[in-house]
Amino acid sequence: MSTTSGRSLVQAKRSAFRREPERGRVPQGSDAEKRLREIWEGEPGWRGFFTTVDHKKIGLRYIVTAFGFLLIGGVEALLMRLQLAQPNETLLSPEQYAQLFTMHGVTMIFLYALPVLSGFANYLWPLMLGSRDMAFPRLNALSYWVFLFAGLFLYCSFPFGEAPNAGWFNYVPFSSLQYNRGPNIDVYALGMVLLGISTTVGAINFVVTLFRMRAVGMSIDRLPIIVWGTLTVSFANLFAVPSVSLAFFLLWMDRNVGTHFFDVSSDGRPLLWQHLFWMFAHPWVYVVALPAMGIVSDGLPTFCRRPLVAYAAVAMSTVATMIIGFEVWIHHMFATGIAPLALAFFGAASVLISIPSAVAVFAWIATIWTGCPVFAVPFLYFASFVLMFVVGGVSGVMTAAVPLDWQLNETYFIVAHLHYVLLGINVFPVLGGITYWFPKFTGRLMNERLGKIAFWIVFVGFNLGFFPMHISGLLGMPRRVYTYPDGMGWDTSNLITTIGSFVLGVGIVLFVINALLSARRGKKSPPNPWDAPGLEWSVASPPPPYNFAVLPIVQSRHPMWEDRLQPTGRRSSLEEGYLLHDGREALGVQPFSGKPDVILKMPEDAWSPFFLGLFAALAFLTMLLHFAAGTVIALVGCGVTLIAWLWPRRSLAQREPPTPEQMGPKRTALNGEALPVGSAGEHSGGWWGVLALVATEASLFGYLLFSYFYSQSQTQLAWPPEGMPKIGVGALSTSVLILSSVFAWFSERTLKKSRRSLSFVWMLVAIVLGFLFVGIQLKEWHDHPYGLTAHLYGSLYFTITGFHMAHVLVGLVILGLLATWIALGYFDEQRSAPLRIGGIYWHFVDVVWLFIFTSLYATPFWMRGQ
Repeated sequence: MSTTSGRSLVQAKRSAFRREPERGRVPQGSDAEKRLREIWEGEPGWRGFFTTVDHKKIGLRYIVTAFGFLLIGGVEALLMRLQLAQPNETLLSPEQYAQLFTMHGVTMIFLYALPVLSGFANYLWPLMLGSRDMAFPRLNALSYWVFLFAGLFLYCSFPFGEAPNAGWFNYVPFSSLQYNRGPNIDVYALGMVLLGISTTVGAINFVVTLFRMRAVGMSIDRLPIIVWGTLTVSFANLFAVPSVSLAFFLLWMDRNVGTHFFDVSSDGRPLLWQHLFWMFAHPWVYVVALPAMGIVSDGLPTFCRRPLVAYAAVAMSTVATMIIGFEVWIHHMFATGIAPLALAFFGAASVLISIPSAVAVFAWIATIWTGCPVFAVPFLYFASFVLMFVVGGVSGVMTAAVPLDWQLNETYFIVAHLHYVLLGINVFPVLGGITYWFPKFTGRLMNERLGKIAFWIVFVGFNLGFFPMHISGLLGMPRRVYTYPDGMGWDTSNLITTIGSFVLGVGIVLFVINALLSARRGKKSPPNPWDAPGLEWSVASPPPPYNFAVLPIVQSRHPMWEDRLQPTGRRSSLEEGYLLHDGREALGVQPFSGKPDVILKMPEDAWSPFFLGLFAALAFLTMLLHFAAGTVIALVGCGVTLIAWLWPRRSLAQREPPTPEQMGPKRTALNGEALPVGSAGEHSGGWWGVLALVATEASLFGYLLFSYFYSQSQTQLAWPPEGMPKIGVGALSTSVLILSSVFAWFSERTLKKSRRSLSFVWMLVAIVLGFLFVGIQLKEWHDHPYGLTAHLYGSLYFTITGFHMAHVLVGLVILGLLATWIALGYFDEQRSAPLRIGGIYWHFVDVVWLFIFTSLYATPFWMRGQ
């Protein structure tokens, strides 16, 4: 081959990385539309069930599965209410009641409230944002499978009478091995860590989707409120879920390994559990509320025939509510002996959080007041939600006053507040949202008459069931009691509560019957049956597999109402826009402006999410059974599945340039420039994904170091004890790890200069230095005069450095894969995104070690020197 022809081939190959996005329209039933359907439609039958990555199917699975858990949790609640319907009842034993009580809370809070909202977001986000899919379709599927397996894991102990039994808050020392020797708490601890993986994976997917997968022109001031709500809680989950996952894992280690994090007899701190738990659990209240508030904010204006009042204020109040929510976890610990200054600060913050919530309430009321309400079933649910929100919010603000909290804490008043907040603020928007988007889900309308009957039964039953709990609490009835004596004054209120609970159960069952019947026999729906303004109503109901035949160009927040809201001016283009039909493709945009940025290649259906979720669940199951060999096998299965997931499809050297027929007729792109196709750096979805992963992993180490310094501040013993880590050894290992990071960076830079062999060499040097760090760390562990179970300091030191060691080993596997792929020719200067992504993770591991070195080595050495 001549030099000239060789250069032409290289240029042709490089052109495959940039393409001008076509513009045009795709008529329904045309060959182009049929081709899109073939490209995006998954396999039928059981194979398609396990391999699909379609966000719509995953969203519906979330909703159906979460609703199933809602029904199970409701049955548990009714059994408890029968036990409490009258004094001295013996329907349940104390242990049976404790297990039902715990699993009811776990089910409603963790297995229903957030997953059902994740189902709405999974189904609706790409339709609302004008995209063809979520940012990480396979990660989306993994999130669902892990959620399902975590739910089954938590319930697997029920048939054996060994379900979690220490309350959903799981306070130590009651949940410690000394007082609870069965497997009950181990099931809860491991199940919650597994569920945390699902939540974190889903949160990463939502965050990156919002930043990258939107219609052209959909800037952040045009986002639906439900997107604002889900985005806010996804960020919160990245920083909050590591706290509770760590707490449960430390408790599992106390119970099974012999550590002393919460063991008072060895200077452990039970209050550390409450700090870690409520750092997560108080933001979680808003995690299960803000997306539900978004459902109301987007659905209510449709039936008021006007846009939401004060959109910008509601969007900002959503963000402000979550930010303040992170600051008030001690709101739940006022009775634990906290210092008066802290009580004053956190009490004021608890009152302050009512301000952004009130902004949303006034916006909803103003929307109803200034609109022309249509009293359809969704409107009834949305409007009644406002009342539930006010009742729950007022009772919450009451407990922000420390003296009143001391009186009401541990009474049924708190139980009433909890149900109005976690159920009233969640269930009513969910039932209204299902009715509202049911035509989009199924192509049919729910029965209006049956829907109104179900609504009024639910409304009456909910308030009849939960409002009297306020009275029981004010009369002094304590929480968590399985029975009570006669003559306490609680008989009437408990009987009314039980009756109301059964009425609520009848209403929920009637709603489910209406949904099942309507899905089969309901009236067929037009594309936009409610005359709604959102972008999701611009496509057929139910939507085609590809969502949008042409990717729309958005010019306002209400693309379906533009003619009536602004008779003149620019219009959104919903029928003519960007054509992407060279395989599964989606358009990536700039994070804030919504301008086209990249053409993203989307993955096909795959088995890997299912098997990864299955192997992860098996790993936790074998840990529960203390089957070490099984755990190792399951973890190896996870690793092999991940490698198969991440393995590049084809090397660049094997890739042929696209033919003109494959490229299609070229149209003018934005500013006359072609867009990169799945290119490196910030254009790639993986680059954004690893940043989100780094954020949540940084939070995990932050909570670990918080536990270290909190324990240090509370102990009266020498800290650290004799045989403290040697700063010289720590400095040596730190230098080695930093040098490894430098060589990993050299590898990336030299590859971009087309020096593949040198890039491979530098990567090998980085790997060798990484293994040298591991060797130094293992030698230091071996030389310590104490071990993991010696005392509290030993537990903290070995756990913190052990967590980091696990991340180092994962990083070394990543570097090893990158070196292999470099050697096999998968990368060159044009295709190097995985190298950048892997490098970010390795640099993060090194930076984390700097904080650990400072905390565990340098700070004690400096303090000893003083």
